[in-house]
Amino acid sequence: MINATNIPKDSLYNESVLNDESKWTTNNVHDPAIIRVGDWYYVFSTDAQFGGEFKAGIQIRKSEDLINWQWVGRAFSEGVPEEAKQWTGAKGLWAPEVVKYDDTYFMYYAASQFGKTQSFIGVATSKDIEGPYQDLGEVYKSEQGTDGPNAIDPNITFDEDGTPWMVYGSFFGGLYVAEINPKTGKLKHSGRGRLIAQRNKSVDRALEGPYILYHPVFQYYYLFVSYDSLFSNYNIRVARSKLIEGPYYDFMGNKMTDLESPQYEIGMKLLGGYQFLGDDGWVAPGHNSVLTDEGQHYICHHIRAPKDKRWHYLHIRKIGWTNDGWPLVSPERFAGEESDQPDVVDLEGEWEWMTVDPYNDGQDHASLFLLTRKHWISLSEDNYTVQLKDEVVNGLVMKAWDWENWNETVVFMGKNKEGIVSIAKKIK
Repeated sequence: MINATNIPKDSLYNESVLNDESKWTTNNVHDPAIIRVGDWYYVFSTDAQFGGEFKAGIQIRKSEDLINWQWVGRAFSEGVPEEAKQWTGAKGLWAPEVVKYDDTYFMYYAASQFGKTQSFIGVATSKDIEGPYQDLGEVYKSEQGTDGPNAIDPNITFDEDGTPWMVYGSFFGGLYVAEINPKTGKLKHSGRGRLIAQRNKSVDRALEGPYILYHPVFQYYYLFVSYDSLFSNYNIRVARSKLIEGPYYDFMGNKMTDLESPQYEIGMKLLGGYQFLGDDGWVAPGHNSVLTDEGQHYICHHIRAPKDKRWHYLHIRKIGWTNDGWPLVSPERFAGEESDQPDVVDLEGEWEWMTVDPYNDGQDHASLFLLTRKHWISLSEDNYTVQLKDEVVNGLVMKAWDWENWNETVVFMGKNKEGIVSIAKKIK
């Protein structure tokens, strides 16, 4: 059973919190990086806020349950480190990442200005996850007007041998991956590393926020990326590779460095803007990190409220895995639900169902479907095939919390033979 009293009601567009950081909880979170330390979960995020007096230094929040979040403070008390400020002129810091090498926390950060490539990735250390952090300076920097990667959006992943790598970049020159020396936190070899993803100028090269996850069961590296415009049609896509340096391919075998194929067809789209019936929904989810916690994976991302996109919030969702080794994202936020699976009887009834359309720049909208026992074919404990009209969708079910109707429910996420994702929830 889900403890409904532990779930905070959404309070969107709440201007009373703007000047009180202690009330920001999930408000003002952008480009979140998540890590577990002991009994606490920490999220580090970009210096982005709507309202209030702007302060730089990387925002930090923590939670004991991934549902209720509290403000901690900032990693840097003095704002943007001097070396990064001198190179970029940045007023704030972007897209942090936090990992632990031995007994020390290494926090990576990016400094730049919107639309520019005079950018800087730095690293800082602390013995305490909450800081303060001591700056160690440059990891990689890029110069305006030159080719190659834009030095922002760092993420650290550990390969199957435990070696750390940094994937980074955005728009412009694409995404790159390079090996890290865990003793220094900096690049092991000079240079930019290897190109693993890019997009054509026809779509404004809109690609950023990379995150790589290694899955030891499927023995693949999964590259999560964010496509398109930050304030409107931002969306999360995924591809995978047997090697951390790529090449990365999506479900249909499209290479993530392909500049010739239709650009909206590359990368399996997991989540974009969406709207369930009777609710305003959400827009522009993206720039995710992934938490691996006791065998369960969670995707951590920011998202915007559709009536005023200046407001951005933190969402945490469960990730499920198909039998053929592809991640799918729950259509509902995590609310403390247990991982026990519903049976086929629980799946009969009325469902709100929507397709995650890779060509849709707006919200995906739900439609009602009555699903009976004959629509469901059980493949394993949680994997099912659903026969929906003329389409067969393979995916998985799990228990969840219906945030729109405020009750327990069952959700489904699946993909068809073309890798087009569907998400759905049962209506109680």
